[in-house]
This record gives sequence, structure tokens and C-alpha cells, in this order.
Amino acid sequence: MKVDPARLAAIHARAITPAWSEAALRDLLDQPGVWAEAEADGFILMRQAGDEAEVLTLAVLPEARRRGRGLALMQAALATCRTRGVSDVFLEVAADNDAAQALYRAIGMVEGGRRRGYYARSEGPAVDALILTLNLGGALP
Repeated sequence: MKVDPARLAAIHARAITPAWSEAALRDLLDQPGVWAEAEADGFILMRQAGDEAEVLTLAVLPEARRRGRGLALMQAALATCRTRGVSDVFLEVAADNDAAQALYRAIGMVEGGRRRGYYARSEGPAVDALILTLNLGGALP
């Protein structure tokens, strides 16, 4: 599927709070080393620097969740990482986002660190970010 920043922004707005704007996504996609794997109901945005890649965001429409869409997007991104010579992938996920953590752990990601109070919440205290990593030498296909 062709990567359209307006479509990505529409998905992001329905999937994640706070959402990223079309302009922000367009600016990211214009940067060297940034790419997206996109489907009609979700996308993953990646950034590569050298032999490392970061998952910038993974967004799946609410009605498409729990159907393997996130896993399929992650697997597509990891396949692209391998072709691009990436050896390690990392991301940040909110410590209270159990569903996302389960997905990332299912592909073999492990906790490599923590950023205390990283995610602000409109109600209640800020939530830690877990830094998860994956060495592609031991990743699942």
C-alpha cells in the first residue's frame, strides 16, 4: 500500500492519543532512514541509523485490533530491517500498555531499560516507558 501521510495521520488519530499530525508524519517520512509499512487498518513507522532501527510508532485501528494486524506489521518491519542490515531494533512502550507489551514480547523483545515518568497522562501520574530491544540474530521469522 502506498504510504500517504494523510491516511497515516487519520489512522494515528483513531488509534493513539496524542495523535501525530499529517505534517509531523510527512516530516518524519522525509528524513533519511525513515520508512513505513502500511496496511488499510494500520501502520508501523521505523527509523534506521546505522545498524540500529527504532519503532517510532505502531498504530492499528481499534476495530482491527486483536486480529494479528500489529504482529503482521511488526513482522513486515523486521523483514525490511533484515534487508537493510539492521542488527538491533528498539522501541519505547508505556508500562501500562499490556497489549502492546504482549505483542512485542511475543516477537522476542526484552526490557533493556526504563524512562521514569515518560508518558504524561491527563488524569493521574505520568507512566514509565519501557525500552524494549530485539537482536535480529535471535528474532522470530
